[in-house]
Amino acid sequence: MVPGVVRVSADVGELSGLGLLTWVYPPGLVDRVVAACGRAEQRRRLLPARLVVYFVLGLALFSPAPYLDVMRHLVEGLRGAGLLGEWHIPAKSSLFRARQRLGPEPLRVLFAATAKPMGTQATPGCFWRGLRLLAVDGTCWDVADSMANEAAFGRPGNGRGPDKSSFPQVRMACLVEVGTHLVLDAELAGCRTGEVTLVGRLPRSCGPGQLVLADREFLGVPLWRAFTATGADLLWRVPANRILPVERQLRDGSWLSHIHAGTDPAHRDPVTVRVLAYQLNGTGQACEDYRLVTSLLDARRHPARRLATLYQERWEAEAVFAELKTHQRGPRVVLSSRTPDGVLQQIWAHLLVHHALRELMVRTAATRGLDPDRISFIETLRSARRSVTITPGSFSP
Repeated sequence: MVPGVVRVSADVGELSGLGLLTWVYPPGLVDRVVAACGRAEQRRRLLPARLVVYFVLGLALFSPAPYLDVMRHLVEGLRGAGLLGEWHIPAKSSLFRARQRLGPEPLRVLFAATAKPMGTQATPGCFWRGLRLLAVDGTCWDVADSMANEAAFGRPGNGRGPDKSSFPQVRMACLVEVGTHLVLDAELAGCRTGEVTLVGRLPRSCGPGQLVLADREFLGVPLWRAFTATGADLLWRVPANRILPVERQLRDGSWLSHIHAGTDPAHRDPVTVRVLAYQLNGTGQACEDYRLVTSLLDARRHPARRLATLYQERWEAEAVFAELKTHQRGPRVVLSSRTPDGVLQQIWAHLLVHHALRELMVRTAATRGLDPDRISFIETLRSARRSVTITPGSFSP
């Protein structure tokens, strides 16, 4: 275990039913979401929609375990407590069909209903001078090599000639709460859709009192205006080839400048930004030049040196993707669904499980007066798996 990282006890008294899953996503909420999406059953089934939701979440929690092993994990605690009755684990083909009936929409709606910020002013790394720190970034998921998936999502080139990569890919853009690693919003599309396009849909989850961090590929007037129109402030890196003339030098070494949209060649509709330039040591180069632009124009209230230090928090989004794709999904694991709906269902399930794990970590850290970064994600994942397997309670198939 990494020094300074705190383990999570397997004995989490708040967990009930299916452990962490029914603690964060209680059956009543799942039932309401299923009904709102029109997936409620008209007749009693061996695999009701509620159970299928938890099964799909279980596939993400125990990834990459096989179908039947996951279902055994879900019902093991109930069986040990004598709560299963005559219910039996259905055949794998029945589980396939149940997932198809459910579709991805209930998982997407459940995520939208529960993915909320949790950090407070007392949470280390969550706020800076009264602004909640958020970051936007994107990543891709490899998905099963099927004709349906390739038609829906596309297959990127491999960069070594005319051949394409081994697997189709889904592109995902996320809005992340930096201090807690909670994903607050996400957009999914095929790999032919660019990150900028997907990130352009995330301002819906932004607002006043937030500072959004982003890397250089996102800097553009339309996207900048979409975020600032919500009342959020921005701190984004500048591409190396962008020219930002000094229009007014400020006392801390930063300066005011303007950026223009590509559709405004006459520069009649500029956006005022503040530019910060500095050098970063220890990156493998002698001195790496960095430039940032921000909507925070007051140099006295928001000093350039502090903002430059703060920008490194953007990399927390990369840590979130590592948690999702390396530790939770499994390294180099390809999502198994051979249909586009199944793939989307799996990704939303992974986001929901990650949110549940992170919520447990934030609450654990708060009760102990710790930074959430000191709670081990891997140990939390193991604890959550144990909670599902051994903790029977109010949930029943």
